[in-house]
Amino acid sequence: MEAGGAAVEAVAIGLMRCGWRLAVAESCTGGRILGLLTRRGGISRCLAEGIVAYDNASKVARLGVDEALLRAHGAVSPQVALAMADGVRRALGTEAGLSTTGIAGPEGAGAGKPVGLVQIAVCLPRGSWTAPFVFAGGRTRVQEAAAVQALTCLAGILSRA
Repeated sequence: MEAGGAAVEAVAIGLMRCGWRLAVAESCTGGRILGLLTRRGGISRCLAEGIVAYDNASKVARLGVDEALLRAHGAVSPQVALAMADGVRRALGTEAGLSTTGIAGPEGAGAGKPVGLVQIAVCLPRGSWTAPFVFAGGRTRVQEAAAVQALTCLAGILSRA
């Protein structure tokens, strides 16, 4: 099975079981989550759309992230990840929202925020969840690992929904 294939299948099954549709907001993963999801036939029954909001202005304009949140916590923070997941869900009218924001490298590290740090967030009708992950390797490896991890997290949450 392809990388992330089991997670994609579990996400699709979980969303269809709940009768929910998913919207995805990606920053550091640059569309890789959508790329993985759209490899599955029939995913259009539960996948609405995705937004790659790479810079902060896009996060504000497209996802409704509060500029004050970005100033206070930075783009790579649990607060912004949650705002992105909730914002994409609201903007696209879906029940489920998934987001990633992070530092794929090689530049961008700062105090307490190393290269490879990715915040993943999920917003569902019954609550929200976020967690930080740190992935090793070069830029592409970080992006690919983060995309698979985001889907794995969502699959796990949906299995309990």
